[in-house]
Amino acid sequence: MSKLLIQGSHRLEGQISIHGAKNSALPILAATILCRGECVIHNCPILSDVNVSLKILEYLGAKVKQEKHDIIINTEDINKYDIPEFLMRQMRSSIIFLGAIIARMNKAKVSFPGGCELGPRPIDLHLKALKQMGVAVKEYSGCIECTVKSELKSQEILLSFPSVGATENIILTSVFTKGITKIINSAREPEIIDLINFLNRCGAKISITDTGCIVIEGVKKLSGCEHRVIPDRIATATYMAAAAVTKGDVLLKGICSRHLSSIFPIFEEMEINISVIKKQLRVWINKRPKCVKLVRTMPYPGFPTDAQSVIMALSTFCSGTSVFIENIFESRYKHVDELTKLGASIKVEGKTAIVEGVKKLQGSAVKSYDLRGAAAMVVAGLGAYGETCLTDLKHLDRGYENVEKKLKTIGAMVKKI
Repeated sequence: MSKLLIQGSHRLEGQISIHGAKNSALPILAATILCRGECVIHNCPILSDVNVSLKILEYLGAKVKQEKHDIIINTEDINKYDIPEFLMRQMRSSIIFLGAIIARMNKAKVSFPGGCELGPRPIDLHLKALKQMGVAVKEYSGCIECTVKSELKSQEILLSFPSVGATENIILTSVFTKGITKIINSAREPEIIDLINFLNRCGAKISITDTGCIVIEGVKKLSGCEHRVIPDRIATATYMAAAAVTKGDVLLKGICSRHLSSIFPIFEEMEINISVIKKQLRVWINKRPKCVKLVRTMPYPGFPTDAQSVIMALSTFCSGTSVFIENIFESRYKHVDELTKLGASIKVEGKTAIVEGVKKLQGSAVKSYDLRGAAAMVVAGLGAYGETCLTDLKHLDRGYENVEKKLKTIGAMVKKI
């Protein structure tokens, strides 16, 4: 088992580049199943989740070539419609392949996905929408078997919650349907927009109305294209927090500032200096940050649930009391017990966490239970005194590319063993 040793309280200073967004790359990789011809995906992060996606594509019959952050995919010879359980279990986002396989093969067979333990993340919204579109769905022994009996139907689909995964699966399923499919109360995250932009480059006809509804006009086929994945806004927030807890001065290169509109106000309230020049973001502070009154996770354009844990880790160093309300996932406070091992003062009641800032944290042995919780432990460890030992790095490797190497370049004392 690998672990990360962090010698805290070393000021971070320098510059690092932000990798491509994991949550954008994964649905785009799944979407290549719909294309006839070669797709070239640039700025694709080198992550374990991406590796699993590529293995799924190869199992289905695609030809895949990876050259660092560029991935070349040819799906002409795809001839399978099932994904083995051992691949599905390795990645929570693997369910995104369901819609693409159905659209390409008119049938699909997958098991329920694995990944982070964030509490219930039901895929009932996915399956309900598929049924509306004419897909027969059978669930048995942990498997989902889908069959299109005649043809996929264009529909007006109302989501009871703006689920990112359900929105993506509906888009992928409906690309080839006759007529127009409309998604009401759809998710509008930047990663959704990136998927739409990719598909439109391939020949799809997808638009977004002034009211935020996604409209898909069916086409007969898609061709390959070249596409560059957007920067990872959650990785950006993580490195921003890392700079702040060490009273550092860090320049983040290759960011997209408009995707960070709900994160910047939190840092400003904490009196952490931020400056954006084109695609570069400077973060610096030379004093103890102030508390943030309220962080409430919401669907985009609200504050992202994926950034909640790293901002909470930052808030433990602040003067005063910060309040967090988690509205997306039931079990997204698993990092709280680990933060308290470092000396943080946090009380949780239901969806609410109250953080009393302390003057210092002390390094300790901690464990990660999910991807963003692992990142929170890294942030806390960087600001704490002494050594922090983080285990279960498989979660961290799912969403952060070479995190220890990047941190070393800006002055962190970290070692992966």
